[in-house]
Amino acid sequence: MNPTSRYLRCEGRELHYTEWGDANEETVIAWHGLARTCRDMDDIAEHLAQRYRVICPDTLGRGLSQWSPDPAREYCLAFYVKLAVSLVDQLGLDRFHWLGTSMGGAIGTLAAAGPLRGRIRRLVLNDNGPQLADAAIARIRSYAGNPAAFDTVSELEQYFRTIYKPYGWLSDAQWRRLTETSTRRLPDGRVTPHYDPAMVMQFTHHDDDYLLWDAWDSLDLPVLCLRGESSDLLLAQTADGMRTRGPRAVVIEIPDCGHAPALNTPAQFALVERFLAGA
Repeated sequence: MNPTSRYLRCEGRELHYTEWGDANEETVIAWHGLARTCRDMDDIAEHLAQRYRVICPDTLGRGLSQWSPDPAREYCLAFYVKLAVSLVDQLGLDRFHWLGTSMGGAIGTLAAAGPLRGRIRRLVLNDNGPQLADAAIARIRSYAGNPAAFDTVSELEQYFRTIYKPYGWLSDAQWRRLTETSTRRLPDGRVTPHYDPAMVMQFTHHDDDYLLWDAWDSLDLPVLCLRGESSDLLLAQTADGMRTRGPRAVVIEIPDCGHAPALNTPAQFALVERFLAGA
């Protein structure tokens, strides 16, 4: 099964998204992480498309979506939520599920606590919670704001295999796809990750953008959190708090993964599928 590539103008900005299983009645919004693209969701989207319509957006400034002309204001969770609301409204979605990796989970949390309250039926957070470890945020900022560039795509793939090793097991073909779907060529001919480096302004202009306990405590929907067992971003004590506060999430640790599980194995598919089905 291959996805359909589509574009919509949301809040005055063009967003790209892929769509899987468009004949299915129920919908899942699958939103990627900070410096990634919608194509990270290919494996789980293809699996879920047996039952669901799956919409996988590229966030503003990532992949094939427009880069923000006002990065200091627009690269933040509040604006991403506005984009999400515009997207689902234009798609005519009344109620739907949300699956978000890292930043995509934070967008889903804020949306479910705010303008999409009552419309998000079930929320799956892939290695994301209402508080993130400062050291991990610093690590991500260190490479996201100054993306590496290489002469060849093969060198870029080796770089991705290094920094994304915590994703867990990926086949050689999956590493190659991850690389080719998140590569752009610079004017000097080198290749670099496919995002706007200015998106790191989220951390310099929006203090505590990822401190979401107030939103978390207001949630009243079923939540599943998949935590990489060695994640340095979602700490074990935060996951414990997620079990006892707010919606009292079901938290499952994914073995042999850090931040964040790649959502590309049958075991991970089954966890998400059972939860969305109400099991």
